[in-house]
Amino acid sequence: MSRVLVVGATGMIGSHVAADLAARGDAVTVMARREPSERDPRAIAGMPRLRGDYTDAGSAALLDGFDAVVFAAGNDIRHVPAAQEDDAFWERTQSVGVPRFAALAKTAGVGRFVQIGSYYHQLHPEWAERIPYVAARRDADERTRALSDDGFAAITLNPPSIVGADERGLRRFARMIAWTRGELDEPALFAPPGGTNYLSVRSLSQAVQGALDAGEGGRAYLVGDANLTYRDYFQLLADAAGSAHTIEERDEEHPFQPDRFIVQGRGAVIAYEPDPAETALLGYDRGDVERALAEIVTAADAQR
Repeated sequence: MSRVLVVGATGMIGSHVAADLAARGDAVTVMARREPSERDPRAIAGMPRLRGDYTDAGSAALLDGFDAVVFAAGNDIRHVPAAQEDDAFWERTQSVGVPRFAALAKTAGVGRFVQIGSYYHQLHPEWAERIPYVAARRDADERTRALSDDGFAAITLNPPSIVGADERGLRRFARMIAWTRGELDEPALFAPPGGTNYLSVRSLSQAVQGALDAGEGGRAYLVGDANLTYRDYFQLLADAAGSAHTIEERDEEHPFQPDRFIVQGRGAVIAYEPDPAETALLGYDRGDVERALAEIVTAADAQR
């Protein structure tokens, strides 16, 4: 049994990871900036909690006693208004904040540090020259992994768009599901052009377990599953919802997939196949996106 600290466990990804690690027998502690509340995902209710903010310089003593850290708290462009997205924000939450926290973990004697990053810079390193968010993710990834040595294994998982939901996320999906069923007057039933790779949160959680158990210190693993256009993705959700409607493609900005969140630009597609050997090493399932969407629909409908 390993003693694992999950940072960012009040979020959708972190809460799934924490619950899955606990289910396999690890002693899981969650780290969050606030005390437990009704806003927390049910999956982490009752778990020991360490209150703290990874962006603070802090003390290594805070992390004493943990064998491993799973870092699932990295901020991205969805977490900040455009007007506040500046160099200082990205330094605090990514390029400086993450490796500084990893260094604290190393000083505290933590043996393994698994960071959940993002796929953009690993697929397209040239984007970091023009997109501050991509540059910040790259720096957080590379600077953290550079801390690896014989006693400290820092590993990054760089996933694509994640399909999953916690209680808060279900409210957003409920609106999308109603939209696919034609229950909303707006927006029209269309998707913007372009697309990306998708991975279920269950598959990502499996990859985290694999990285903790067998990942190589200093390595960044590109993980992923299904290459889909945005139209394909919305149609899969519509099909899972039992909708008879067909989603068309239209070259317009869409409120459920706004242009600001399409890092590659509207109309462009990010498609790739993860390395089979790395997929086997990490032990995560592929072909899981449709199941994840069906699970979301079932859960959202149960709350109606």
